[in-house]
Amino acid sequence: MSVARIRRWKVWAAVPAALVGLTLPAVTATPAAATTTAYDSTYYKNAIGKTGTQLKSSLHTIVSGQSKISYDAVWNALKTLDQDPNNTANVLLLYSGTSRSKNLNGGSVGDWNREHTWAKSHGDFGTSTGPGTDLHHLRACDVQVNSIRGNKDFDNGGGAVNGAPGSYTDSNSFEPRDADKGDVARMILYMAVRYEGGDGWPDLEPSESTSNGSVPFHGRLSVLKRWNEQDPPSAFEERRNNIIFSTYQGNRNPFIDHPEWVEAIW
Repeated sequence: MSVARIRRWKVWAAVPAALVGLTLPAVTATPAAATTTAYDSTYYKNAIGKTGTQLKSSLHTIVSGQSKISYDAVWNALKTLDQDPNNTANVLLLYSGTSRSKNLNGGSVGDWNREHTWAKSHGDFGTSTGPGTDLHHLRACDVQVNSIRGNKDFDNGGGAVNGAPGSYTDSNSFEPRDADKGDVARMILYMAVRYEGGDGWPDLEPSESTSNGSVPFHGRLSVLKRWNEQDPPSAFEERRNNIIFSTYQGNRNPFIDHPEWVEAIW
């Protein structure tokens, strides 16, 4: 389903050559302007106009109405959801942007597997049906890159990641390439809205820590907010959101439809 939307994003002007070498104030992302979607009068009608905890609570009620799939069923779902728009026989891999055959799913070097963007150890929910199989944060990812990311929190900095140009990692954090930064932020923050401690699952929340271990928190919130602004939702994300809604789970990631709601809540 095609969804009409209106979105305005601030464009940063190039720095004049005469200013090169000068110390300039740190550039921060400008909050996303309000968006309009075809779902505002239906799916999101009880959330429109709210902010803060009221908005978060309303969105939790809305997105909790979802169908669930098994972990085995995630394989085929990802072959549809992460399909390369330029090669329908392939999937696009998170963190690297590599296009790889859909048939190379598995656990060996050269395969792709199922990455839990919200690390499943952060809350210890594993791969059980629920947060462990929620397609809004599961993505196809190179096996070795997935292993390098492990259960690290997200933050800026570190050394280059082999097999994922533009991604970086250190002892306790992982920085995805620029094209995936907003995707990661919106997936993490969806999980924080969807899982609030009910239906037998932990209360997942974003935090400023990058040493969360097994507690149900994921960081770094300030960085995730910045990534949401710097990397707006793409056509790939929007297509994925629509298919999860129409074919698999019957719920949406509200931060893909309304990225400005990140700032409205946090």
